[in-house]
Amino acid sequence: MTLPFIIQSRDKLARQGELHTAHGVIRTPAFMPVGTAATVKAMTPEAVKSTGADIILGNTYHLMLRPSAERIAKLGGLHKFMHWNGPILTDSGGFQVMSLSKLRKLTEQGVTFQSHLDGTTYELSPERAMEIQHLLGSDITMALDECTPFPATEEQARESMHLSMRWALRSKNAFKPRDGHGLFGIVQGSVYPALREESATALMNIGFDGYAVGGLAVGEGQELMFSVLDFTVPFLPKDHPRYLMGVGKPDDIIGAVQRGIDMFDCVIPTRAGRFARAYTEAGERNIRNAKYAEDPRPLQENCPCPACKNYSRAYLHHLFKCEEMLGPMLLTWHNLAFYQVLMQNIRNAISEGDLDHFAESFLAIYRDTTDED
Repeated sequence: MTLPFIIQSRDKLARQGELHTAHGVIRTPAFMPVGTAATVKAMTPEAVKSTGADIILGNTYHLMLRPSAERIAKLGGLHKFMHWNGPILTDSGGFQVMSLSKLRKLTEQGVTFQSHLDGTTYELSPERAMEIQHLLGSDITMALDECTPFPATEEQARESMHLSMRWALRSKNAFKPRDGHGLFGIVQGSVYPALREESATALMNIGFDGYAVGGLAVGEGQELMFSVLDFTVPFLPKDHPRYLMGVGKPDDIIGAVQRGIDMFDCVIPTRAGRFARAYTEAGERNIRNAKYAEDPRPLQENCPCPACKNYSRAYLHHLFKCEEMLGPMLLTWHNLAFYQVLMQNIRNAISEGDLDHFAESFLAIYRDTTDED
């Protein structure tokens, strides 16, 4: 295997381990900050690293539009271009083509679409997606798939999944293996158990370095998402990393880890930080709320981030009221640090065989609401 995955401890279905790549080791379970356009918004690479993140995510769709994969390769690859020396996973662009592009036309060959930036027409095939990610120098490349929309009938989901499996084979054939670099396949099939099993079996027959669960976090809700994981994860190999794409909030992550997921990414912590929402042990806080105008306390006690160590809730409130750019920067830093502390606590709990107790204790305090002290 070109991307060694070492499981160091287990707690029921949860696993704690290490994924070894060309640019370093990823401690799992892992949360990947999203650096869509070769930057994690409002953060320097050094700041991202200081939160405890081992890996970040980039995106084929956005980087092919600007500045282009060819230009990034000419300038030394994505790691050098954005000054990030750790591992990078790149999403193949299938979700963004569905959600952002204009006049999308899907064929067996691939997808033709108009850029959401200027209307320029592009074609993305499995082979082109592999070429782009190779030019970027991605440590983990994702196969091109169609992200099945929700809701979808079983027949719609079947047709979409079959197309994704044909594209998965072409992605594997076009991928250029080298040590420390790997390719993940993506399980599709919407909310239908038989389709998820068929998809997982097809991917395992092709053979990948890791297996992602796609087509979730698209509006189905947490209960249904967990249900899909309950019947999908058992179909996946026990010795490969498992990645739940686009998830999520802290309680989503904990529940998915308990079901055997190893890797996550989501824009939630960075997007929330830009819009004055902070994640804390007690849930979300809207720092624009007037009750924080004269609150001298830190955002959260014992948090290692600069926002909590050096500034008060009142100051953060002031920054957002004045629309100062430091406000989004500090809250983004805090949210990413909060997520990485959560992941470290999860890893510790798994290694101690205490994940269920940790989850119960965390969720007893944490509420998926805003400003309920």
